[in-house]
Amino acid sequence: MSPVLDCRDADQLLPALRQARQAIGRGELIVMPTDTVYGVAADAFNASAVARLLAAKGRGRQSPPPVLVSGPDTMRALVAEVPEPVDRLVERFWPGGLTIVLPAQPSLRWDLGETRGTVAVRMPDDVFALELLQETGPLAVSSANLTGKPAALEIDSAIEMLRDRISVYLDGGLVDTGVASTIIDATGLVGRDPRPVTVLRDGAVSRAALREVLGDLLEPDPVSPDESDDA
Repeated sequence: MSPVLDCRDADQLLPALRQARQAIGRGELIVMPTDTVYGVAADAFNASAVARLLAAKGRGRQSPPPVLVSGPDTMRALVAEVPEPVDRLVERFWPGGLTIVLPAQPSLRWDLGETRGTVAVRMPDDVFALELLQETGPLAVSSANLTGKPAALEIDSAIEMLRDRISVYLDGGLVDTGVASTIIDATGLVGRDPRPVTVLRDGAVSRAALREVLGDLLEPDPVSPDESDDA
């Protein structure tokens, strides 16, 4: 059985950080708490580790994992460009439950899957996660669950689903929100012909909150069936 370390216990905190950092360095997987749901994490720059993460969840390369970062400066090192509206989103919603898809920095040597030259980045609002990210650098992180199953909100659910596929389990208790991050595609803001920001997944940050920052740069809200003009 893989070790389970309680991040809330002061006596286990440093050993938890050390074991997690060492596992990541060996190209292994860990489960860690975030502010949204528990996540399976791997070194974002280790292609074998990322492939192991996808296999552990039963996902293919067509579903690349997002990358968690410790702050906006790290994001800037991973993406080709940060448009001004994205700066405003980061200022408003980071750290927090907003994942932003942007064109990836072309000089980076990594393989997250079939990303089509993009990367999805997020800064989590969790003290332990941020401390770990400061030590490991960017981590490829996907929800701690098997594909098709609900994301784990506490460590026992993650253990039940993922078992010995994981080298170290980090227990942070029940997650604060239990709502996955909102994912937006902001790649249309880069280039000479800007396109609206699109919402790829509704989640912790509402469309209304996004529109407060983006205005008409956000795609129109979806029309509910009773608002349609169709007969």
